[in-house]
Amino acid sequence: MQVKENFKVAFAGVIYHKFRSFLTMLGIIFGVASVIAMLSVGEGAKKEAIAKYKELGVNNIIIRDKNFTDEELEEVRAKFSQGLSMSDAKAIQEIVPLVDDVSPQSEKNVDVQYEDKSSKATIIGITPSFVNILNYSAETGIFINEDHYSRHLKVCVLGAAIASELFPFENPVGKNIKIDDQWLEVVGVMNNKSLFTETIGELASRDLNKDIYLPLTTFNKRFIRENELESEIKQITVKVSDSNKLVEIAGIIRHLLNRHHFKNEDYSIIIPFELLKQEKKERRIYNVLLGSIAAISLLVGGIGIMNIMLATVLERTREIGIRRAIGAKKKDILGQFLTEAVVISITGGIIGVVLGLTLSVSISFITNVNTSITFISVVIAFLFSVVVGINFGYLPAKKAAALEPIESIRYE
Repeated sequence: MQVKENFKVAFAGVIYHKFRSFLTMLGIIFGVASVIAMLSVGEGAKKEAIAKYKELGVNNIIIRDKNFTDEELEEVRAKFSQGLSMSDAKAIQEIVPLVDDVSPQSEKNVDVQYEDKSSKATIIGITPSFVNILNYSAETGIFINEDHYSRHLKVCVLGAAIASELFPFENPVGKNIKIDDQWLEVVGVMNNKSLFTETIGELASRDLNKDIYLPLTTFNKRFIRENELESEIKQITVKVSDSNKLVEIAGIIRHLLNRHHFKNEDYSIIIPFELLKQEKKERRIYNVLLGSIAAISLLVGGIGIMNIMLATVLERTREIGIRRAIGAKKKDILGQFLTEAVVISITGGIIGVVLGLTLSVSISFITNVNTSITFISVVIAFLFSVVVGINFGYLPAKKAAALEPIESIRYE
């Protein structure tokens, strides 16, 4: 009953002194809102990074042909290395242990045209194993398959962005597009892929949604390399059966390619799973840093609660004396003022949660920054606001409880 009465008195005090109570809550409100908003930004960045690396395959090893200037390329070729080739892919498939599948691919930047619309894109020549390794599938139509590959068919699958540019108001499947001087039939359209906003090793940063996929056999037959010294293929993706052995298998692949390339480092090896683990670690530190900065606002809000509660104790000294004189114990006075501090922090916390959720959604809507609101971040922010209210409200409450009844009644 006493706790219920304390809450009743506390809420009455908050309502009676609306403006003062609101000013007291401001620190808590903005603190909770900033914690939720900042953690949502950090969580959104983490999810985006995870999605990006999952596109590369967490059980995969990527061998990428290095980008050289014409002079550097001539120098490497003079040292008897022919760059990445189909024979490299075959050797990895046959010799390296725990390899489930291997997918070589070639690439070329091209001009793409459909009727009066044109755009720049990257064509990717792939083998049927590409589907097994990266789990790619077309959102509309079909993806490149064994029949397309074996028969050297002039077909292609469009990335989501290039499909939107060339076919804004119609279904691309079944239409013919011109790639450089070749006509290919569109058999499928991909869904949106995560964007590579930075370069990972030799993995060129680009918009994957502007890629166009076609059979590697068709690529080699229809699209001539711009420089005859260029490597036969641009990338080899290797799927490994045991993700715990990725580093060891990458070492075996490096040793094998060093022999094939006469110890020329004209390739790079990328392990997406290792990059993903590093990214998670960095994002965790980033989230802690953001949350800590935002938590400072809550501490400032707590100081505000303490200042107002101390002023309230002085203002209500006579009331405290009268309550003590008619039988209230020290613990009753302590409970009353501590409850008032908790009510202020809880109310501020609730408003802060609503504001924080609104800010997170607004950031995602207005900017290109992806945010992700997690239940745990909301709970942490709210509970922290309550803890701050209790801790910073305790000192004023203790001071109120320590007042002597006679001296309090005499206070003017």
